[in-house]
Amino acid sequence: MKDFAGKIVLVTGGATGLGAAIAVGAAQRGASAVIINCTKSLKEAEATAQAVKAAGAEALIVQGDVAEDADCRRIAAAAEKFGRIDALANNAGITRHVAHANMDGLSKDDFLALYAVNTVGPFQMVRACRPLLEASGRGAVLMTSSIAGVMGIGSSVAYAASKGALNTMTKSLARALAPRIRVNAICPGFIDTRWFTDKFGDEKTEMIRQNVIKSVPLQVASTPEDIAESALFFLSDASRHITGETLITDAGLHLGKSPG
Repeated sequence: MKDFAGKIVLVTGGATGLGAAIAVGAAQRGASAVIINCTKSLKEAEATAQAVKAAGAEALIVQGDVAEDADCRRIAAAAEKFGRIDALANNAGITRHVAHANMDGLSKDDFLALYAVNTVGPFQMVRACRPLLEASGRGAVLMTSSIAGVMGIGSSVAYAASKGALNTMTKSLARALAPRIRVNAICPGFIDTRWFTDKFGDEKTEMIRQNVIKSVPLQVASTPEDIAESALFFLSDASRHITGETLITDAGLHLGKSPG
């Protein structure tokens, strides 16, 4: 399937996890070039770039923090040599792990930091990329949101709130940028990435993984590649008549445990 044939794709937070899976997936589907943004993970970004090149696409790495407007404009400028951006994946995100009942565990600065990356960052990236997305004539934007933004669950109240705001912004931008740019979002639940192993170690990560499998109706622990399939659908022409959509991609977590 070459539904990205000749496309120019930009992925924020593209060094690891879901971002890397989107970047490599786009290349495997025929993208001409993939711009990989990272904040600090240069080594990982280079590995992703090699995978993109192996799939036949040009790869560019651009460091930058999406919370900073100047960085967003610099990231977008990397695509100017191509004359357009066909697909923008706003995937960069951060969190804080604080129990929801622990209201003293979150500060104003925590909220502002999460909103800066998770909500303001995607807005700034769309604004910076707008001329190049419009130059495509069929630009597509994908927001990586979270089931936390739908259900008010997740790693912290601040994280859930930032993703809920992102969901609302998806609809606002879909209206504002039509008809030349489409804007959609996916809301994953658990994604089985190395982040859990790095933070919790192998044993605890396996416990988390098994708990997820037992807790969701589809009885799976979604991989980055699993979720990337939905992301790539929204970034491709297959979804050309869809905008303003927020798709839950959580293996059924929002449905609760099966009564059986």
